[in-house]
Amino acid sequence: MPHEKWTYDQIPDQSGKVVLITGANSGLGYQEALMLAQKGAEVILASRDANKVGAAIQQIAEQVPRAKLSGIKLDLADLDSVSECAEEVRRKYGRLDLLINNAGVMIPPFSHTKKGFELQFGTNHLGHFALTGRLLPLILQTPDSRIASMTSLAGVMGSIHLNDLNYERRRYVKMAAYGQSKLANLMFIRELAARLKQSGSSTTAAAAHPGGSPTNLQKSGGFLFRRVLTPLTSQPASEGALSILRAACDPMAANGSFWAPSGLLGLTGSPKEIKMPAKAVDPALCGQLWEISERLTGVAYSLPPQR
Repeated sequence: MPHEKWTYDQIPDQSGKVVLITGANSGLGYQEALMLAQKGAEVILASRDANKVGAAIQQIAEQVPRAKLSGIKLDLADLDSVSECAEEVRRKYGRLDLLINNAGVMIPPFSHTKKGFELQFGTNHLGHFALTGRLLPLILQTPDSRIASMTSLAGVMGSIHLNDLNYERRRYVKMAAYGQSKLANLMFIRELAARLKQSGSSTTAAAAHPGGSPTNLQKSGGFLFRRVLTPLTSQPASEGALSILRAACDPMAANGSFWAPSGLLGLTGSPKEIKMPAKAVDPALCGQLWEISERLTGVAYSLPPQR
């Protein structure tokens, strides 16, 4: 059976829905915000840079004059900022239909978050784990709400070391650390989906990767990566964003599903559902990562079991 192309046109009307997107000021996140605003959603753009968020909101408003847009400060590398962001969202909004965990850092020099975690693991995984957990009560009270997290091909191919997540006992390799953080994103969604199902919640969690997409994340790469490999193996951010938009908006996107480009090696093409790698769905490993994440962030999820 030929693959059915899924495009912006297939995104259902989002009128009346409230959406929060992390890293929404540029790249994939900006395209997600723009397309959801075009579909009628009220979009909250979260970023650590207020000026860039303001510029993004202005650009979207010029294209979508009736768009409902707001910005909020969020530094995922600072768990205090995560807590403050979630508190502000809970205070200002009576619902949260969709949380898109989109932001990330990619292959920076070895450094740490405010709490001392390796920057990529601390930002890409722990920051989003804490944000989702703190927003979960609001999400759960919103009927048919969704949580969608962005991973990457590096996550599909990556490995995770639960006994040394912060590279305290092994040599730091930037791309390996990135892959570990993005695999953690997948494991988080797998475990969250299982817990949502067990609790009988109508909320669903899904994951996606954008394939190859030339965004600001690649700015840490070298000349060969940025000027040669990226153009040959990537698609515009507006197309790369469709994978997570399908995970977030397609009524057929099931709890625990994983979406990616349909082309060669998953680099380009319209989104389709794919299988998560075995290492991302190991119940024991996912459970251990969850427990570690709760301990490191101080955020305990409240998902009562189904009666």
